[in-house]
Amino acid sequence: MDEWIDYYDSTHTIYASKLHRDLHFQLIARDIIGYISSPDAVVLDYACGEALSAAKVADACGKLYLAEPAPGVRGRLIARFAPNTRIRVRSLDDLRKMTEKSVDLVVMNSVAQYMTPQELDASFATIYRLLKSGGRLVVGDVLRPEIGMLRDVFALLRFAARNGFLGDALLGLVSTALSDYRQLRSRVGLQRYSENEIISKLAKAGFTASRAPFNIGHNQYRMTFVARPSLAERI
Repeated sequence: MDEWIDYYDSTHTIYASKLHRDLHFQLIARDIIGYISSPDAVVLDYACGEALSAAKVADACGKLYLAEPAPGVRGRLIARFAPNTRIRVRSLDDLRKMTEKSVDLVVMNSVAQYMTPQELDASFATIYRLLKSGGRLVVGDVLRPEIGMLRDVFALLRFAARNGFLGDALLGLVSTALSDYRQLRSRVGLQRYSENEIISKLAKAGFTASRAPFNIGHNQYRMTFVARPSLAERI
C-alpha cells in the first residue's frame, strides 16, 4: 500500500476536471449518508482521501472521524475542516488508540484494491475492535476479477456524459494512459475479489456480510458490502 499512499500524497491528475472531482466526492458523501442510521452516530471514514464533501456527512451524524494514511493529505484535511467541531482527522495508526466499540459506522470506500490481502485483514481486525455490537462496516468500490479496465472506462464516460464533462473525460483518459498512475497500476497492480472472497474475508474477521444492491459512487461494475460484527463472535 505504501507506493499508492505516496502517489495519492503527490500532485496527481486522477480526475478529468474540477467538475469531475467535485461530483465524485458529492456522490460518495450522498451514498455514505444513506448508511448513517442516526443523527447521533459516530462515523469513521477509513482511508478517506481528500474527502471534499465530508462536511455534508458530518452534518448527518454526531461525529465524523476522517482516517487517512497519507501525511500530506491528512494535513490538508486538518486545515480544511479545523473549524468543524464534528470532524476529527486521524492517521490509521491513531485508530489503534481509539476506544473499543465506540463507532457506529465505518466506511472503507475504494481502498481494498490498494491493499495487500494481509493489509486488508489487518484493517478489518482494527475496524472490528472499534465497531459497536450493532454497528456496520461498509466496504465499497471493490474490484471484481472478471471485470476489466474497459468497464471502468465505460462507467466513467457514461458518468461524464450525464454530468457535462465528457470532453474533459476523454482528454483525461489519454492523460491517465500516459501518467504515473497508469505506470504504477501496471507495476504494482490492484487487488480484485469475488463476492465470495470478500464475504469469506469478512467472516474470518468476525463479521456477517452481504453484498449491497448498489455500489458506492458512479461505477456499478464494482461492488459494495455491508457487514456487521457477528453476535456469536462477541459473546
